[in-house]
Amino acid sequence: MRIISGKYKSKKLAVLKSNDTRPTTDKVRENIFNILGPIDGSVLDLFAGSGALGIEALSRGGTDAMFIDGAKDAVGIIRQNTEDIDEPVEIFRNDYRRALRAMSRRGRQFDLIFLDPPYHKGMVEVALELIDSLDILARDGRIVVETHKDEAYGTPGYASLKEAVYGTIRINVLTKEGEL
Repeated sequence: MRIISGKYKSKKLAVLKSNDTRPTTDKVRENIFNILGPIDGSVLDLFAGSGALGIEALSRGGTDAMFIDGAKDAVGIIRQNTEDIDEPVEIFRNDYRRALRAMSRRGRQFDLIFLDPPYHKGMVEVALELIDSLDILARDGRIVVETHKDEAYGTPGYASLKEAVYGTIRINVLTKEGEL
């Protein structure tokens, strides 16, 4: 797997060799970033896995990134993949709920949030509700939600900017309601 475009174009990324994570394919990542257009500001890669989405965002203009994953091995891979990144990065091994609460206490907000949890576990709605109630998304910020195409979830408080299906994967780009 490689970074597709930008400052770190062609950078090789290490991935976990387990069935616990499923890296976003190059094709899907390319489509996500075509939808997003120019990247600017702070990035949160929640359920980060290899960190590919956050690193791609930094490569395309993101100013800094925070990577969160609950798996020790994933955090090790993210550290390896970000060793030669110039922008400030923070990497934490933590439960997503606890991590979001900690960010709120620190007053952290993000312009772009990647939300790619394990499929069919009900984590999308919980994460979206916490991001909203804890005010983690910056004004005019966007959330990219990646799920299985058949996974249903609500988006109260958010408006969908674009939704697309690529094979078995559904991508939904959200923003706070009233900020279209």
